Amino acid sequence: MTVYFIGAGPGDPELITVKGQRLINTCPVILYAGSLVPRQLFAAVENTAEKIIDSSTLNLEEIIEHIEIAHQQGKDVARVHCGDPSLYGAIGEQMRRLDQLNINYEVIPGVTATAASAAWLKKELTLSGVSQTIIMTRYEGKTPFPERERLPALAASGATLAIHLGITKIGKIVDELIPFYGEDCPVAVCYRTSWPDQDKVTGTLKDIVAKVRAKNFKLTSLILVGPVLATEEFDDSYLYDKSQPHLFRPPVKES
Repeated sequence: MTVYFIGAGPGDPELITVKGQRLINTCPVILYAGSLVPRQLFAAVENTAEKIIDSSTLNLEEIIEHIEIAHQQGKDVARVHCGDPSLYGAIGEQMRRLDQLNINYEVIPGVTATAASAAWLKKELTLSGVSQTIIMTRYEGKTPFPERERLPALAASGATLAIHLGITKIGKIVDELIPFYGEDCPVAVCYRTSWPDQDKVTGTLKDIVAKVRAKNFKLTSLILVGPVLATEEFDDSYLYDKSQPHLFRPPVKES
């Protein structure tokens, strides 16, 4: 018996790996975060899976109890999380409990909200000569934050930022970023990326707060910050430079 922690992607039922969908279709027990994972993922097994359980109303002990019952019965479990389960998926405490109970598990990665949002915006987040670093973080709230990871410390790097779970504090976020990025720094806020009701707004640190409030975005919004979102001045990558040899392409011989 195995528990599979499966990344369902950001919302679009087609943005799941082939492996993740195959496991969902073969596991007799499915536990999924109902508020964040589309029910359409289970369309093929709605009438054949033994249990499809919405875990959004369950606490950790109740989730583990369902897994223990499945373990006793020798039934695989698809534990389905949104996005990629390794990022803000709260799987750490679940895996710790499974280790204590000697229950086998695997983690199946998924498409992140950052990747899906960049695709929606049609932006490359690692432009040569502009930014080669992406910092994925969240804004501090109930979860304890090390001082070295508070937003001003991260902003000092000048890297592209992908800020989760911070839309209700957008004003504070902007105030903390302006000293490092300047008022004219591009910003994109993507709401429920890849869901049917997805929406987005772009602007700068100077005007993004007003634009977000006009949209009335709340929860499930990703904030992207950095020059890569708007610059048209960047170097071509060495990857396709004919003068740059690499493993699969020999150097060009001068005639």
